[in-house]
Amino acid sequence: MRKYMFLLLAAVPLFVGFWAGYKFADRRKPAASNGGESSALMEPAVYQSALRDSAGDVISNQRNNAITRAVAAASPTVVGINVTEIREVTYRDPLFGIDPFWGQFFGNRVMKQEVKGLGSGFLISPDGYILTNDHVAGNAKEITVTLTNREHYKAKLIGTDLVSDISLLKIDGKDFPFVKLGNSEDVIIGEWVIAMGNPFGLFEINDKPTVTVGVVSATGVNLNAEGGRYYRGMIQTDAAINQGNSGGPLLNSLGEVIGVNAVIFTPNQGNIGLGFAIPINRVKGILAELRKNGKIERNFWTGLEISSVDARVARYFGLDRPQGVIITDVKKNSPADRSGFKVGDIIVEVGSERIENEETILAIVNDAKAGDVLRLKVIREKRQLTLELRLERRSL
Repeated sequence: MRKYMFLLLAAVPLFVGFWAGYKFADRRKPAASNGGESSALMEPAVYQSALRDSAGDVISNQRNNAITRAVAAASPTVVGINVTEIREVTYRDPLFGIDPFWGQFFGNRVMKQEVKGLGSGFLISPDGYILTNDHVAGNAKEITVTLTNREHYKAKLIGTDLVSDISLLKIDGKDFPFVKLGNSEDVIIGEWVIAMGNPFGLFEINDKPTVTVGVVSATGVNLNAEGGRYYRGMIQTDAAINQGNSGGPLLNSLGEVIGVNAVIFTPNQGNIGLGFAIPINRVKGILAELRKNGKIERNFWTGLEISSVDARVARYFGLDRPQGVIITDVKKNSPADRSGFKVGDIIVEVGSERIENEETILAIVNDAKAGDVLRLKVIREKRQLTLELRLERRSL
């Protein structure tokens, strides 16, 4: 019995081998399908072609990602802007300027000079409204806008605001492509962003915007005031932004505008990965007023006089460290007087922003507009209280 069992077990591998060989040979036979003949097992050349097609599909799917889709959607909305400004240029008369007597009469002369500049912008409505920077178009005598279809338009300056560095332009026409404005409060540090625009005037050569990609490096960045412009709550990115990119859109990977490119740091005259965009939520409020009134009403007053808190003042008032500003005067019948402010109050917060010194609070107040109500946290006699200050329009 054991002998027969041994023979049976030895036959099993042989049977399996014969069966596998039969099935392999059967798969090699031509098979009829729908009246024609085809190979059930691909020939090597056909197999290699199918493999290449499959790999090509995978690569194509990887190349066509969220970034490329956002760029394709937004590109037609980006415009190149060429401006002509009239600037006053002061120069020293070469003949009389060096003479101590005549120099006081003829030494310096002022000439008006045409200056050409360029920048970027983007369409925000089908009827031709365009956003850009004030430092691009705010002082322009003549503005020419170039679209990606190579059409050129004379643009009208609807309104501009030096403080926020935002200008609103308009070109005549309809059915223009336009980009969606996103939500800058929803920005995530580290998420992909796309900067688009007209660096170095390349738009004029290629009729298309230049695209650079990076991430959001930081949010809520406050920069020092520059030429009356206050850059607050800025979005920092390492997407390359160069000269001429100003006024172009900063997009998220959904193709929504989250900021307007405005400032770059170039200590070595090149991009070092420090670019800043004005948050689009801030721009939205500016945009509505520019469209309605052509300007932002900032002719207001508070009636407060302040000074930074130094170490000596901090010790006198029992503060842990020098912080905030101390009120040194309150004008009678002023908005501050009516709001209950007193000399000696120390302002430590405005809204949710901590006040470190005079420069901080001036930036916040100068960035506001007539009619705004600011909530100020103050320390009075070692007690903390909150007062509201309405920025009333200054009487003429």
